[in-house]
Amino acid sequence: MEAFIVAALRSAGGKRGGRLSGWHPADLSAQIINALLDRTGADPALVEDVIWGCVSQVGQQASNVARNAVLSSRLPESVPGTSVDRQCGSSQQALHFAAQAVMSGSMDVVIAGGVESMSRVPMFSPNSLADKAGLGGYVGEQMQQRYPGVVFSQFSGAEQMARKYGLSRDELDAYALQSHQRAAQAREHWAGQIVPVQARSAEAGPLGELHTQDEGVRANATLQGIASVKLLQEGGVVSAANASQICDGASAVMVVNERGLKALGAEPLARVHHMSVLGHDPVIMLEAPIPATQRALHKAGMRLQDIDLYEVNEAFASVALAWQRALHADPARLNAEGGAIALGHPLGASGTRLATTLIHALHRTGGRYGLQTMCEGGGMANVTVFERC
Repeated sequence: MEAFIVAALRSAGGKRGGRLSGWHPADLSAQIINALLDRTGADPALVEDVIWGCVSQVGQQASNVARNAVLSSRLPESVPGTSVDRQCGSSQQALHFAAQAVMSGSMDVVIAGGVESMSRVPMFSPNSLADKAGLGGYVGEQMQQRYPGVVFSQFSGAEQMARKYGLSRDELDAYALQSHQRAAQAREHWAGQIVPVQARSAEAGPLGELHTQDEGVRANATLQGIASVKLLQEGGVVSAANASQICDGASAVMVVNERGLKALGAEPLARVHHMSVLGHDPVIMLEAPIPATQRALHKAGMRLQDIDLYEVNEAFASVALAWQRALHADPARLNAEGGAIALGHPLGASGTRLATTLIHALHRTGGRYGLQTMCEGGGMANVTVFERC
């Protein structure tokens, strides 16, 4: 059997403390789930599982946020839910698990997605709260012996990527400006993928209007302004301006097989052509998308030239540019509608956010194949190749 995407939706991103900060993450997730049901006209009882990505699974995102999203939505109690943490690739992995389920024939209709409210559950909360409670850290003795003296950090990894691939501050800043410019130009195409939700501030409550535009996109960004932002470390090249923005958001896709298509009476948007995941060096950490893409293309019997659009998560500009440089990729096809530098990176939601943007872009441009990948904590990367239907 094959896996098809019949709907792909997302919230517009919200800045930290911004227009989505008043939403409980389970409630925001439910808004996207309900919108998928509306978009497909699916009988809620046909959904057999909800697989939901989330990185900081503590506080309001604890106790299986996937099941809590189900119980906050129009889905019946009979629909289970499970939460996935593959760091920044959590909802991309959720999509893979859903595709594997329907391809096996054990399920016919699965919702995969993710959420992260970085306003309400700040990044690194599980580690910081555990440290305050005296529960220790995630690095055990054997891992310390294998990587003596290493402090695992995405920020140092981003600097290592820049050094290894010869990327200057000017190049990173120019790429960041391009991300904002491309996103600003593409906004008019996003109405079909964005679920309007009520704007809510954590402090002021409902704002009396709908949130339909990504808050992080700066249409008036300038190279001078980006270049003026302080570097994250002395002597480095990475700044907050050429890295992804902290963001609140949720996204999801509905994944089905042939039986699911028939039961829903739906037309597919895309077929999952390939999916894989690869572990790599956890010290540089962010390089995994490069060998993961190379292996994925080999396994799929494809060349990069066969791919019409690439989505490489802009955790840092150095990641996307290193991928482009190492693979000799066409820059016009890379993050053609901007990326996380402009849109934000709601960790657990970013995987299916990229998938949503990519699938809709393939339909708008008439491209056949799209590839998405992203760096993940611990030195991993998922790769998914979609074929437009």
